[in-house]
Amino acid sequence: MDLVVILVISFSCLLLLSLWKQSSGRGKLPPGPIPLPILGNVLQIDTKNISKSLTNFSKVYGPVFTLYLGMKPTVVLHGYEAVKEALVDHGEKFAGRGSLPVADKVNKGSGIVFSNGKTWKEMRRFSLMTLRNLGMGKRTIEDRIQEEARCLVEELRKLNGSPCDPTFILGCAPANVISSIVFQNRFDYKDKDFLSLMERLDENVRILSSPWIQVYNSFPDVIDYLPGSHNTVFENIRYIEKYIMKKIKEHQESLDVNNPRDFIDFFLIKMGQEKDNQELEFTYENLAITAVNLFGAGTETTSTTLRYGLLLLLKHPHVTAKIKEEIEHVIGSHRSPSMQDRSYMPYTDAVLHEIQRYINLIPTNLPHSVTCDVKFRNYLIPKGTTVLTSLTSVLHDSKEFPNPEKFDPGHFLDESGNFKRSDYFMPFSAGKRMCMGEGLARMELFLFLTSILQNFKLKSLVDPKDLDITPVANGFASVPPLYQICFVPV
Repeated sequence: MDLVVILVISFSCLLLLSLWKQSSGRGKLPPGPIPLPILGNVLQIDTKNISKSLTNFSKVYGPVFTLYLGMKPTVVLHGYEAVKEALVDHGEKFAGRGSLPVADKVNKGSGIVFSNGKTWKEMRRFSLMTLRNLGMGKRTIEDRIQEEARCLVEELRKLNGSPCDPTFILGCAPANVISSIVFQNRFDYKDKDFLSLMERLDENVRILSSPWIQVYNSFPDVIDYLPGSHNTVFENIRYIEKYIMKKIKEHQESLDVNNPRDFIDFFLIKMGQEKDNQELEFTYENLAITAVNLFGAGTETTSTTLRYGLLLLLKHPHVTAKIKEEIEHVIGSHRSPSMQDRSYMPYTDAVLHEIQRYINLIPTNLPHSVTCDVKFRNYLIPKGTTVLTSLTSVLHDSKEFPNPEKFDPGHFLDESGNFKRSDYFMPFSAGKRMCMGEGLARMELFLFLTSILQNFKLKSLVDPKDLDITPVANGFASVPPLYQICFVPV
């Protein structure tokens, strides 16, 4: 048979299958824009700013609507009420991890972040318990962060106030905190292996936030065979996994079951205890991918927030001046900041919250899925359906935060200048899949930022009015533009 005829028949079959799948589900799912065969609604979405597209759709279809990313339906929740109702009020039903093909290929159902069912519950329970054993939420982890903050300050002093791109130096500090938890040791800021890990993590965040990866996630079966930056992501992850497997082997050779040193030791001990369990979850693959999850999530989110936060402080020098006044009044210059100081520093606390609200780091959250058929606002969402929750619509809600597109610490201050909490503050998501490292991240952001401002004056190479604070990528994460900064010792 002629090749052209075969291709036409194959395409026609795909077209009919696409139309059937889309029409068969639409009676149960929330409304949404009419999808094209095979392509779905991909052409109607701005892959450079997905959040803006979701907001525009919500104006037409309401807070709960359906999009087709390729041939698969995705239910989108927009606005605080819909997001809270799903993730908090019906948390167990929305606790599945939705499909994200670029991550699924790497994680293979293992680890914490992209696993489901028994694997997810076992890995999350074990990881939370182990992190607490290693000092999470206790004074011991604060001591580690304070020590790393002192190392960061010393590295910044070596620059002698000269201009620098702060990307890697700000990445090293949180990476060392998580390294001390996972691997026991910290790295020198000039260590070649360490810098290579940081470069690959940073590159992956930029690629994952690019339009190309949004297209990949819609058509992975096709794009898998094409050249492109998705292959760089996979290569970088393989490099990190190989590095971690080397660390695991070193730990095995020096393991003392009566004296576990770090996360890897605790996991290896658990593996030995569970070796006769036929439903084995504690495997080398799960250990490697869980370690990658902890290292990646515990490094890039905090370092990107710090980097974006310093850019915002350069842009708004009057805000920086007020923080420095509070630091001088509460902490002074002769001791390191501690977490006890935070409750006496409402303005600094408000600024940290506003940085996280404003930058909106993970705009559409990680995808969720429903663990059973769910009746939600008179719609029926079938088990396994991917659910996107727009964190942008919560963090930039104009009713809760007047002028949400403006950087204003006043969003978290009352009329008396006291810190004001908000239920809309969800940068770490909410519910069962809420980021389990929130406490660590909040501690790091406060201690690192106050230590920097205690010891340095921030200087921009251009007039603050001319600084561009628009994210250069806004897909998976909001990535700040590259910039130069001078850390001038005080």
